[in-house]
Amino acid sequence: MPDQTTTIALFDQEPSTFAGDLLVYLIEEGFPQAAESGAAANRLLAKVQETGDFKGEKDQVFLLYPSLAALEAQPAIQAKRLLFVGLGKPDDAVNGRRERLRLAGGAIAKQACEVKAREVLVVLPKEYLLDAVEIAQCLSEGLLLGNYRFDLYKRPKDDKAPGRVERFFLHDGGLAASAVGKGLERGRILAEATCAARDMANQPGNGWTPAEFADYAKKLGKKTRLKCTVLDKAAMQKLRMGGILGVNQGSAQPPFLVILEYRTNKKYPTVLLVGKGLTFDSGGISAKPPAGMEDMKYDMCGGAAVLAAMQAIAEIGVAGVNVVALVPTTENLSGPAALKPGDIIRHYGGMTSEIINTDAEGRLILADALAYGIETYKPQAVVDVATLTGAMIIGLGHHYTGLLSNNDPWAEQLIAAGARVGEPVWRLPLGPEYRKQMDSRIADIKNAGSDRSGGGITAACYLEEFVGDTPWAHLDIAGTAWDFTEKSYIPKGPSGTGVRTLVECLSQWRPIPAADRNQ
Repeated sequence: MPDQTTTIALFDQEPSTFAGDLLVYLIEEGFPQAAESGAAANRLLAKVQETGDFKGEKDQVFLLYPSLAALEAQPAIQAKRLLFVGLGKPDDAVNGRRERLRLAGGAIAKQACEVKAREVLVVLPKEYLLDAVEIAQCLSEGLLLGNYRFDLYKRPKDDKAPGRVERFFLHDGGLAASAVGKGLERGRILAEATCAARDMANQPGNGWTPAEFADYAKKLGKKTRLKCTVLDKAAMQKLRMGGILGVNQGSAQPPFLVILEYRTNKKYPTVLLVGKGLTFDSGGISAKPPAGMEDMKYDMCGGAAVLAAMQAIAEIGVAGVNVVALVPTTENLSGPAALKPGDIIRHYGGMTSEIINTDAEGRLILADALAYGIETYKPQAVVDVATLTGAMIIGLGHHYTGLLSNNDPWAEQLIAAGARVGEPVWRLPLGPEYRKQMDSRIADIKNAGSDRSGGGITAACYLEEFVGDTPWAHLDIAGTAWDFTEKSYIPKGPSGTGVRTLVECLSQWRPIPAADRNQ
């Protein structure tokens, strides 16, 4: 995995004494000054506003060089560059305000990289209608996520290439320093976990195999409080996990079922996370078209999101709930023993499935993991995360993650969490009309519908067969795991979506009342 060496820390001196590469102030539209203590910056801001070139509008930036400006105010700014970043007009939409800070952080990182700044100080806005923890957290996320690069396989470029910030600093701007420190640390942990998920996805199929998934989880188990268990092919054969084993038949790489457990108290309920870990998907015998098949290295983004979420949970901690994560991981290739259309497999628990399309493989490995996880860990709720269907991209584009669920309260918790972290989720229906498309004449179920209509929904109907009455939600991230909505803190390629949604949801976990568990 590449070494992301960027650090972020508090700066406890006057901003004017910062002698690094870039000093940044965040400005809301209509506010006449940058900060109470920034006399020199305020004077420059007034001059800039007089020209009309900067008003503090959303996504607006203005870069200048203090050493070239005539400054009457003292002390003079020591930083090489000064940047004003607009936050837009003040409003009461809390989730929007959170997102504007992340976007501002991404814009700062982008501007810093363009001028090859190595050290950047950002002064927090004191009057922003969010508490200090949230201001620091959201800005830290934006800075670090916007600073992300994956260049492991590139030769070093010349000095013309944009760089990466090495050190970010936050100044409290008059907010409580302890609260700012708390938010900074939480933002750092979430951003680093999200970047870890991006790194996993960016790796090529020969650089991130099922064995790498297992090794990463084992390392987490050694350096954190997480308990790691890895089931190998022999163990899955004993458990009769025909879904994972069937998909794996065409690959030379052995499959694994990776398990991580975060335990707080035996009396607390358990939430089960399941992530699809297809490290490369050729479609098997039902081969995908060659054009764009290289993107199928991203078919493990659900597994990456789940592992990275557990990494963050191990550092941040969550209260009142135990968390267990399962990642079934394999390749889907067309080797001589590969699963064939018309074959019948037997899932964990005994359900048989007629294989209509070997490219509908994600549901096969998730089904085994869901059935095994629910029977073994007796969770109060379960959520699976998967790049499951191209149909979800057709339906929602690259802007919303698709959500399907058998339980309204559980679905509402996930939707709210996604809104808070800027990873929007849209719920789609389930029902017998869709499930009927999965009926098989010779098996309990078939793995693809009779036609392509409602493909994202019928895929979820397949998974629903393996969860029983357990409150369950399915997040189809096919459209958001890569090429997500263009944002300053979201790079081209994999986004790491799902990591922050899962952690936020579990951090705000509300037990599902027994009366609501069969909805």
